[in-house]
Amino acid sequence: MTNTTFTLSELLICTCAEVWRGDDEELATGIGIIPRIAQGLAKLTHSPDLMITDGEAYLMEQPVALGAKSHEGRHYAGWMPYSRVFDSLWHGRRHALVGPMQVDRWGQANISCIGDFAQPRRQMLGLRGFPGNSINHQNSFFVPNHSKRVFVENEVDVVCSVGYRRERWPAGVRDDFAGVRRIVTNLCVMDFGGHDHAPRVVCLHPGVGFDEVQDNTGFPLLKVDGLDETPRPTPEQLGIIAGLDPRDVRSRQLRDNPPGIRSAA
Repeated sequence: MTNTTFTLSELLICTCAEVWRGDDEELATGIGIIPRIAQGLAKLTHSPDLMITDGEAYLMEQPVALGAKSHEGRHYAGWMPYSRVFDSLWHGRRHALVGPMQVDRWGQANISCIGDFAQPRRQMLGLRGFPGNSINHQNSFFVPNHSKRVFVENEVDVVCSVGYRRERWPAGVRDDFAGVRRIVTNLCVMDFGGHDHAPRVVCLHPGVGFDEVQDNTGFPLLKVDGLDETPRPTPEQLGIIAGLDPRDVRSRQLRDNPPGIRSAA
């Protein structure tokens, strides 16, 4: 039976979990509530060999539920201090799902500031670990509000995370591990799998059309052959999500907690 009773946040959790499919023994890191729940869902379903941490210094056999107290319901698998995190990171054995504020057609991302770096209109997080992380391992992006303010027409204001624009790569810098695997938004899933890493739409969320996605994107998009609907959450997935988020924090991550199937405008 087709499932029609799920929220957009639950659809996005299931869709985000797919970015780690096939990663095997890699360190999975979900930054933010929806990516973190998605990381646990991936571990408990299609990718049991993923390495995940408790957010402190230990590898976990089972994901830690949101809101769990220290050591509550935790099954430790090993020690994972910062030094070991970087051992994995620098060898391409990590895949992070992060939330940029700007993304351009080359897959470059910005979390630093909006406007001129010397006198920004809006200050954000700063570059943080984006430069080193993006060079050393795969990343995917989660964008909860798909718009031209995020998917900008020109280059991002500050290139914090590298992409596929070759002139931005200094001579001699290795790009073996770098790459943007997927972009999950509230409208669709995209990647950079077109010719010469052209951005394209991989699937559309229920009730969303390609024209709506393009109208909210500052650069041209391609369609994959056989463009289809994003898979809907299964009852099993929804049950696991409820266990990972017993306080229903997910319902407060998107404005008005909309249903997962958009109605026609």
